[in-house]
Amino acid sequence: MRDILGEIWSTARRNKLRTILTGFAVAWGIFMLIFLLGCGNGLINGTMQNMNRFLDNSMMVGGGRTSKAYDGLSEGRRIQLDDGDIKATDRDYTQYIEGVGAQIEKEGVTISYGSNYFSGGLQGVYPNEQTINKIEMLCGRFINQTDLDTQRKSLVLDDAQARELCPEGYKALLGQYVKVGDLAFRVVGINKGDKSRFRSSVYIPFTTLRTMYNMGDKTGNIIFTFHGLETEKDNEDFEKDYQAHINGNHRADPEDESAIWIWNRFTENMQMNRGISIIHMALWIIGIFTLLSGIVGVSNIMLITVKERTREFGIRKAIGATPASILRLIIIESVLITTFFGYIGMVLGIATNLYMDSTLGQMKVNSGLFEVTMFANPTVGLDVCIEATLVMIIAGTLAGLVPARKAAHIRPIEALRAE
Repeated sequence: MRDILGEIWSTARRNKLRTILTGFAVAWGIFMLIFLLGCGNGLINGTMQNMNRFLDNSMMVGGGRTSKAYDGLSEGRRIQLDDGDIKATDRDYTQYIEGVGAQIEKEGVTISYGSNYFSGGLQGVYPNEQTINKIEMLCGRFINQTDLDTQRKSLVLDDAQARELCPEGYKALLGQYVKVGDLAFRVVGINKGDKSRFRSSVYIPFTTLRTMYNMGDKTGNIIFTFHGLETEKDNEDFEKDYQAHINGNHRADPEDESAIWIWNRFTENMQMNRGISIIHMALWIIGIFTLLSGIVGVSNIMLITVKERTREFGIRKAIGATPASILRLIIIESVLITTFFGYIGMVLGIATNLYMDSTLGQMKVNSGLFEVTMFANPTVGLDVCIEATLVMIIAGTLAGLVPARKAAHIRPIEALRAE
């Protein structure tokens, strides 16, 4: 084996350009596959982070404007949801809906603590707000059912708001009373702020906010979780029936899709996942064709290599070399070159992805109002890297095998006549 390795090294030194070109084709194919998959994974992971901000099996419903005249009423009427819609949602769809809640907002409110204050919005919510919108509590608790039933003056801030009111240590606010306008509210919890939202609100019980501002039975949005709607058709049928039901509560055309709007996170995720699958497949196809270009390059160079060494093989056979020894020499040379340069391509691809992860791995777009993650964790599994390298090694070996078999069985006299 030492003699064979010595011969291979001697051949590589005599043909530096040919060896480098072969190695470059191998390394480039593997590097580009790993790099492209890393970039694609970064974009996909960034998209997934944005999608995962809400519970998948949830819907949000809000009032819109009618687009059709109906029942003697003109088009363009604004639809305001109310308690009747909340009760109808909870009562008439028990086979699908698990928990119904609602949201209502009030903007331009001043929240103060001592000499510190900020202006923002109040959001009256049900307890299911935390589950549906995946609100992460840093300390304390979220709004609960008792707060809702007794119209408590309970309040939940995010950490950024809490720091504005108590710069020396936001957790010190927990259990303290802050002023909301002229009323005192007790801080029962502090949650982790979500910069991906257009604005952050201070959470208080839904019933408390309605009573404070004399909103009667009106509500902003209805939110709920559901089960049993597994396909897009199931969801479309449910949405159509639900929309007709709520439209009927407000004397709107049952088929008027503008009277209320429905945000179905489940079907949105299904559509997004299909798009991600297409992107992922496209990246793999591009990467595989890049790998194939490397394989073609290796095959061509190996064919040329064997053809150039035909006279050498003839001399070897003339002095007693067996076809098996010549075949072994070519195959080992092919394996060594593809393995060495394939490993280099794999290491460079992994290093590039790790560099992207450290520099662009949590890239966000900041509009000044909100932040959105665009690029996250642009890495590729080690198993994919190793498999790509093995594919190139096997392809390089097969590329050398075909001409090697021909060269190993050529008659010495014909080999010596070759130019």
